[in-house]
Amino acid sequence: MGLAPFAAIPEFVQFDHTTTAINKNSTGVSFFWIIRITRDMPMQPEPPCTDFAPRRYRLTPRRHDGQADRRRTERELAIATQLGHFLLQYQPRVRLQDGRSHAAEALIRWPHRKQGMIPPAMFLPLAEESGQIVPIGAWVLRTACREARGWRQPWTVSVNVSPRQLVAGTLLRQLAAALEETGLPPERLELELPESHLVAADTDTLLTLSAVRDIGIGLALDDFGHGFASLAVLKRLPLTAMKLDRSLVRGLPADQEDAAIVRAVIAAGHALGLTVTAEGIETELQRDFLAGCGCDDGQGTLFSQPLPADQMPIRARS
Repeated sequence: MGLAPFAAIPEFVQFDHTTTAINKNSTGVSFFWIIRITRDMPMQPEPPCTDFAPRRYRLTPRRHDGQADRRRTERELAIATQLGHFLLQYQPRVRLQDGRSHAAEALIRWPHRKQGMIPPAMFLPLAEESGQIVPIGAWVLRTACREARGWRQPWTVSVNVSPRQLVAGTLLRQLAAALEETGLPPERLELELPESHLVAADTDTLLTLSAVRDIGIGLALDDFGHGFASLAVLKRLPLTAMKLDRSLVRGLPADQEDAAIVRAVIAAGHALGLTVTAEGIETELQRDFLAGCGCDDGQGTLFSQPLPADQMPIRARS
């Protein structure tokens, strides 16, 4: 091969801080280095961002490996589950008619050594997919019952239950163990069940829920209005309460459609003998409207942020 292909190679290559000479009469190493940069490595036009890239090009950084992050999070979550490295905070629930607090919802948090306090929305979906939600759910039940047992006032504690706990058939065993271990009266425990799972509840699920009610534990349909559950579905479930999704509360009282829906749902819930709680109350206007509609309880930042266990119910305010 002649030297014509090398004619376009410059005698000097300008870098960020230095100028490097290229000997055209001995181009083996230098030309191979240029070929590796221009053919094998992804490059984009300016601006430069590395100390070794030519001025007209920059090396594209390696794409973030989401799968590696997921695997690492799964491993860390498995360790946290095994060691019980979680904590619970509690958001008080208030009677709208008299403003008195009488219950609280347990909310799990994951204190991560590098990422700080991780909220449930960031790790519970992964726990659901991996199946770790079952032992995590057992930990939440035991911890919530134990901490509620130590409160100065006999408030009810609400605990969210995963569909996997119902499907796996472990819920009754977990409840029995938690109540026996902590001595919490079953009447002070309420389970919040996701609306999406109860829409198509099968016979086994209904039998499990009926057994839970026989123990004396309350059952609340969580986030009503967020999914597809209808009032007709509620008739066949052994519920004691329902919680309006915050999406229905957010626009109150200005949104006339939401206002009409909320009035109807509250009336229907009462007709079925259910206690109705509105979630996500942030303003006094929302509270006053819901109280005027006969809504029983309210929960949201208007009343209190989630509190550590050692501040319950001392700092819960209404």
